[in-house]
Amino acid sequence: MRWLNLAFIFLYPMSWFAPLMRAGLLPLFGMSEISVVSGLQSLWASDLFLGLVVAVFALGAPMAKTVGLALVQFGVWNRRTLTAINILGKFAMADVFLIALYVTLAKGLGIGRVETAWGLYLFTALILGSMVIGAIEARSS
Repeated sequence: MRWLNLAFIFLYPMSWFAPLMRAGLLPLFGMSEISVVSGLQSLWASDLFLGLVVAVFALGAPMAKTVGLALVQFGVWNRRTLTAINILGKFAMADVFLIALYVTLAKGLGIGRVETAWGLYLFTALILGSMVIGAIEARSS
């Protein structure tokens, strides 16, 4: 499990640049690919506070949880820190919920066209996988 968790440290940055969705205003116009990083760039320009919140949930929380879990697995940190580390995973999942909400709203309004891309599935799998590894690690203590 510890090696899978370490792989997540390298897969998270890849998921931040991977396309989460393709969006277009109308079917006549081209579709723009949106990633976590491109979304953050747009937010930084328009709403600094919201950009900071999303950066913490999308980048900071998942990576901090994964690194913290690795430190526990390799015996650097005490196992009692697992409770706090697993709470970080719940904050990271909030970001996946927001992305799903945006896709649902965009499709429901019918104003534009939104298609999910492979990066959304990768990012979601990493978050869920990290939660499973954390739960297994907590159970084995």
